[in-house]
Amino acid sequence: MDFLNSFINSNYGEKILYSFIVIFIIYLLKKINEKLIIEKIKEPKYKYYWNKTTNYLLVIIVFLAVGRIWFVGFQSLSTFLGLFSAGLAIALKELITNFAGWIYIISKKPFEIGDRIEIGNFSGDVIDISILNFTILEIGNWVNADQSTGRIVHIPNGIIFNQNLANYTKDFRYIWNEIPVLVTFNSNWKKAKEILLNIATEHSEHLSKEAEEKLKKAAAKYMIYYKKLTPIVYTSVEDSGILLTIRYLCHPRKRRGTAHEIWENILDEFSKHNDIDFAFPSQTIYLDTPKDSL
Repeated sequence: MDFLNSFINSNYGEKILYSFIVIFIIYLLKKINEKLIIEKIKEPKYKYYWNKTTNYLLVIIVFLAVGRIWFVGFQSLSTFLGLFSAGLAIALKELITNFAGWIYIISKKPFEIGDRIEIGNFSGDVIDISILNFTILEIGNWVNADQSTGRIVHIPNGIIFNQNLANYTKDFRYIWNEIPVLVTFNSNWKKAKEILLNIATEHSEHLSKEAEEKLKKAAAKYMIYYKKLTPIVYTSVEDSGILLTIRYLCHPRKRRGTAHEIWENILDEFSKHNDIDFAFPSQTIYLDTPKDSL
């Protein structure tokens, strides 16, 4: 008993006792936080952020408080505040990064609400921008031709600093789309090419004039050089036939619609000409006939 009393009254005994008291108080604060705050947060995302942040803060407070008990260097108020600030910055790193991302987004405006963007593995239409994240209505993924999946995706603002961003609709507001059409080697490919060019022109010629005006404005801000904005059909040769590729301008949100209309026109027009046939991968098999069977 005398040994225990002397140990408690010693310098080390006091430090151990105070350390246990600090850890116990922090443990009580953690339980109070879980019961009174975390359980009342309904949104899973905010519950996760709050729980993660408070746990980091409590660990840092334990480290600083116990360190201040055991090490003389921690007795300096300026040292204590400096270490606490550093620990706080580490604990709130994600929140600070997301807040800085929000400042960047609202000041530099790489995108705004209503823009169609692609960033990292995400693509969609921006429907909300908040302090910690922005929200998109997703396109693509398992759905073809940039159409909506119906999913709403919340993306942390901090992603703007470490992922490439593509904006479909800012400044220029048009994209190039291509439709490959494969015809057989025996087809009248020149006639087919002329038909395809007429169809593409019918669907996108009006956009060329609009795009030209937009391009002049965009060229004042970006180094954009397009010598030809009207539709064109490129010719190349594949293993199975002659590939005629239509290249034309369209609105980002109408890519699938215009492709649908163009393909229907192509099917109608090609059906009127017996000298134009679609090509497809095929194989020719030659069978050797035994001489005795002749």
